[in-house]
Order: sequence, then C-alpha cells, then structure tokens
Amino acid sequence: MSTTRPYSPGDGGPEPSGASGMPEGDAAASETALSAVAPSEAAPEARGRQVRRLRLDGESGVVPLARDFTRQALYEWGWLPASGAEQRAAAEDVLLVVSELVTNACLHADGPDELFLSCDRKVIRLEVTDRGAGQPAPRTPHQAGRPGGHGMFIVQRLSLDWGVVRAPDDSGKTVWAELAAPA
Repeated sequence: MSTTRPYSPGDGGPEPSGASGMPEGDAAASETALSAVAPSEAAPEARGRQVRRLRLDGESGVVPLARDFTRQALYEWGWLPASGAEQRAAAEDVLLVVSELVTNACLHADGPDELFLSCDRKVIRLEVTDRGAGQPAPRTPHQAGRPGGHGMFIVQRLSLDWGVVRAPDDSGKTVWAELAAPA
C-alpha cells in the first residue's frame, strides 16, 4: 500500500503555479485559506476540485492549527457536520492523518512548512511539506503494544495511497496521503 509514486494513477500531479487559487510568489500568513472554486453553497455534485493551503513555517502549535484548518475545510466542503456514521468516520480519519503527517514533520524534519488540501467528489489529498531529508516509512514489523512509531502505520492503514515527493535541488520533501471521500 505504501508507495513513493508522487501521484495516483490518472492524476497528472499538481496544478501549474497559480492555478490552484494560490497566486504565484504568495508568501501569505497562516490565516490564508484559498478556494479555487465557489464556496460550498453549491451542491456537492456541482463543485469541482476544492483547494486549501496553510503556511506552517515558524508557527507554534502547528498540529492543532493544522487540525482546525482541516476541520474548517471539511465543513466548507460538506463533510461536516456528518450526516451519518460513515461520513463522521471519514472526517475523523482525515483529521487523524493530518495530525500524524504534521506530527512526523515536527518530530523528524524540523517542522512542517505547509499543509495543502485538495478534494474532489472521490478523494481528498493531504500534503505536508518540510525541509527534512528523512524517508518516512511505517515501522516493520509493527508492534501495537510498543509506545511510539505508529504514525506512518496509521497513515498507511487509513489511506488509499500515500507517498513522498522530493523537491529537486532541495533537501525538502512533501509527504502526501489520499483518502476516499464519504459516499
């Protein structure tokens, strides 16, 4: 299930700079949350790809900040408030995976630089960018009773797919995960 493939099959990768609602060269503060499409007043079937970006570099309390930012996006995208147990579980899985990716960046990569969220009707993609050189991987064999070391195992179990994209000519990386949107 774990891969280093940067994008899902059929996904052409990130949109060109500026196409996702984030202006080129924008160094906006952490409160910036941009959408490439109209707000969630439109019916879910009418909405296209939704995008949110949060700068985390230099911020304190980044894990709860990232969770709150993601929770707000889930409200705007209609995942919350949940209409049933399946939708609630899907939203909780997204929040847990965001927490794990941001926590890993804090513990193993000198902190995260950015959280990027994108969602269409089928998949939500979570990306955490950092300056670390390490390669995230689930501990094998996984030992459930052992403290620590469960983050990437959780990401692997909850995600449709996940991977790492290395920045060319840079020590940084982007760790991404994709989860299914609730039915």
